Amino acid sequence: MHPFNVRVYGLLINENHEILISDEQEYGMKFSKFPGGGLEFGEGLIDGLKREFVEECAMEVEVLKHFYTTDFFVKSLFHEAQLISVYYIVKNTQPINLTIKTIAFDFDGEGEPLQCFRWVKVNELKKDDLTFPVDQHVVELLHQHYEFS
Repeated sequence: MHPFNVRVYGLLINENHEILISDEQEYGMKFSKFPGGGLEFGEGLIDGLKREFVEECAMEVEVLKHFYTTDFFVKSLFHEAQLISVYYIVKNTQPINLTIKTIAFDFDGEGEPLQCFRWVKVNELKKDDLTFPVDQHVVELLHQHYEFS
């Protein structure tokens, strides 16, 4: 029997129609992804996502609505498990107090793990801006379903 690795991510879009991207270095590799991460045992999806935003971004968020759940097979890059990723549209409930970079992987410091953040206009976001296959699929879905009102 193969285990499942359940991950939960937040799509945080600001008033300028920019989405928050997390650039990270860990396990000897660099990757760009949406903020979020692995669900812990005994945790619900919403609570896990809120915890991840506090841990990664020092920010509390409100979960507005479900956006996408993986509907194709993806093997985890880091474990012998099938990956299931769930994405929600979120909004910050307090002012954002992050150092925002303009260049990918512009880390402050050395060692691992490293993390920095940047805003990317949703309509300019490309699949290749993100590392993982499910995130890349979500970029396509954002282009199909995001409304610039």
